Amino acid sequence: MGYAVHEYFARADYRRRVAEMYLAEPSSGVAGWRAFRQARDRLFREHPQSALEPAERAKLDTLPFFDYADQYRFTVTIVPVVDDEGLSIDTGGEDGVQHYRRVGRMATPLGHLTVFWLTGYGGGLFLPFRDPTAGTDTYEGGRYLVDTIKGTFGRGMVVDGDTAVLDLNYAYNPSCAYNARYACPLAPAENWLSVPVRAGEMKYPGPP
Repeated sequence: MGYAVHEYFARADYRRRVAEMYLAEPSSGVAGWRAFRQARDRLFREHPQSALEPAERAKLDTLPFFDYADQYRFTVTIVPVVDDEGLSIDTGGEDGVQHYRRVGRMATPLGHLTVFWLTGYGGGLFLPFRDPTAGTDTYEGGRYLVDTIKGTFGRGMVVDGDTAVLDLNYAYNPSCAYNARYACPLAPAENWLSVPVRAGEMKYPGPP
C-alpha cells in the first residue's frame, strides 16, 4: 500500500483510540478526568496522527490543563430548536465550509450554549465554545466540549432524555491549536461565554 493509504488507516485508528478513551472506565469524577488526561497525553506523544509535529511529541510530558473543579460540572435542560435555518462555518482549510443545524440550547450557570448537528454524511453532535480566557490561558480560537464525528462520546456532555450533564473539565483544544497545518471550525458568537472557564485544556506553549 502507498503512503496515502497507510495515512488513512492511521487516521481511522486514531479516531478509534479517541472513542475508546472517552468510553473507558473510570469515566467520572477526578479519577475519570485523570485517566482521560493520561490517555490523551499518550495519544499526543505516541500516535503518528498526533496533531503535534515529531519534535514536539518527543519533548511532551503532559498537555497543560487547569486543575479539576467541581463547579464546572452541572446538569442542564436541553431545549429543542425547531425550524432552524442552519449555520455555516468556514474552516479556512481543505474541508471548506461546514454546515450545521442547531438542535438544542442550554442555559448553563455560565451562559447559554447551543449544540449543533453536522449535516454532512453521517453527521455528529458539535459543541464548541469560547470564553474570556481565550488568548491568554486558553487557545484564542476557543475550545470543544463535544465533537462526536471525531469520537468524543460522553464525559464532556452526557445526555439523558431532555437533560444533560456538562463537565467543562473535559474541554479540549482543536487540532489547529497545536499545528498550523490544521484548520478547524471555531465557536460561533452565540457560544461565546462572558464568564471565564478556568477548567479543561489550557493553551499549548509550543507552536503553531
